[in-house]
Amino acid sequence: MIEEFAPAKVNLALHVTGRRDDGYHLLDSLVVFADAGDRVTLSPAEADRLSISGRFAATLSDDAAEGADNLVIRARDALRGWASRKGVPAPPVHIHLEKNLPVASGIGGGSADAAATMRGLDRLWRLGVPRADMLALGLPIGADVPMCIESRPMVARGIGERMTLVEDFPEIFLLLVNPLVGVSTPEVFRRLTNRDNPALDLPESGAPLEQWLGTLAAARNDLQATAESIEPKITETLELIRQADPMLARMSGSGGTCFGIYRTRVSLDRALARLEAERPDWYLQGAVIHGA
Repeated sequence: MIEEFAPAKVNLALHVTGRRDDGYHLLDSLVVFADAGDRVTLSPAEADRLSISGRFAATLSDDAAEGADNLVIRARDALRGWASRKGVPAPPVHIHLEKNLPVASGIGGGSADAAATMRGLDRLWRLGVPRADMLALGLPIGADVPMCIESRPMVARGIGERMTLVEDFPEIFLLLVNPLVGVSTPEVFRRLTNRDNPALDLPESGAPLEQWLGTLAAARNDLQATAESIEPKITETLELIRQADPMLARMSGSGGTCFGIYRTRVSLDRALARLEAERPDWYLQGAVIHGA
């Protein structure tokens, strides 16, 4: 049995810098990965099977039961296709997904699950897939999958396929908050009015926390205003976080998960307790971001 962690992907900043002829938007994003997320367990089986548990299992269980085309299944099939081309066995597998992250929430849950499935099957089937091949297999599954395969602090450019790792990123503490409303990523991009914004201007490798915080404060999420216009609960979420004294509050990805950055675990825990008392039914999670 193989277990892989599928960490939440958080866009600390996301600038939309253009759009390709095929309609895909060009992004410049600072991406980090939390110590909170889903878990994927893989074990040999007589026939392929997908099972799901966890707080948000109900949002996916029907698809799993019907064998629908989801990202985990596509990841399995991509690895099996690679193995077939190499003449290597890739026998049936039971994939169990512990779904702890909300769906359609701007923190890459589905992409992280697909990436974890690919990493895990590479180990279970002893394929030894080269990293370049793994990234190439992941991109058609989803633009975020290659960066989730890496799962280290990075700047992602293009549609997400051009990745530059950020060395010595400082440890920060995040409060992740989602009001449990889904936000359509295609709809957010469709409603954008400005698609040609400046790229990120980031510190040099090894910059201290204070410099990073200043940089992040000057950066943006160019999807946030549009997402707020579509789903007012995002505005409510950001206001609640700001009342809990973060150093910065922002939306991740296309929403609706928002985050607050805190300097210490004590200040994070205090903010988490406050929001748990005010919104006990929401998705609330404290997390640590470790450097590369």
